[in-house]
Amino acid sequence: MKQIECVIFDWAGTTVDYGCMAPVAAFVESFDIIDVPVTAADTRRYMGLTKVEEIRALFRIPRVAEAFRQKYGRDWGEDDVQARYADFQRILCATLDRYATPIPGVVETVDTLRKRGIKIGSTTGYTAAMMDIVQPAAAAQGYKADSCVTSDHLPAGRPAPYMIYQNMINLAIPSVDCVVKVGDTMADIAEGLNSKVWTVGVILGSNELALSEEEVNALAPEDLEARMAEVRRRMTEAGAHCVIDRMAELPKTIDRINEKLINL
Repeated sequence: MKQIECVIFDWAGTTVDYGCMAPVAAFVESFDIIDVPVTAADTRRYMGLTKVEEIRALFRIPRVAEAFRQKYGRDWGEDDVQARYADFQRILCATLDRYATPIPGVVETVDTLRKRGIKIGSTTGYTAAMMDIVQPAAAAQGYKADSCVTSDHLPAGRPAPYMIYQNMINLAIPSVDCVVKVGDTMADIAEGLNSKVWTVGVILGSNELALSEEEVNALAPEDLEARMAEVRRRMTEAGAHCVIDRMAELPKTIDRINEKLINL
């Protein structure tokens, strides 16, 4: 009988860095350097892609492309992408270790899953060099994945399925039916669906909710629920098989998926 054998988590906004704050700040600052502003909302639209692909996406925003043209008298090109990417990496890597705190419920949930014999994989829009900073900092605070795959040496990052498939190879998982992907962005959901695995969106702490833990705690309950409902709608419309409010709900969600697997 098939059962879930592996859960593959995203990192920033899913398991660490409540609100996915580190990359947002670095993207904004990297464009400020050339006096072509992007907003936090701009960056969140494309979160989950590899970071160089997100920079290309930001340059393609008509308002940003026009601001660059007005400032420099020409259209942006690949050299400009690489220059912004270099600044982005420098800015991000200087702060990443401060954004590796596990999101509430993650450590306990992962412990519960491991006790069930479930392996823990992970994918990310970060590079291997960035994860060399994040992983030990997160491990020191109680969260460690059994496998961490970046897109550095793969054909593509999200929304392509390759990072999930590499996790399955690393962890010897034979069937996509037995894998759950958990993430906080539309790119995460697309990655899971393209991989043909069970795909779960998580709301609290997510890039899509776009709030720090302090901001969440300060909101009136009805305002928070309204914002969460909007994220739930977007994730569901994107095709997520399940959407959970918080990580602590994941074990019961896996129980429900296991019930469905009985009929496969």
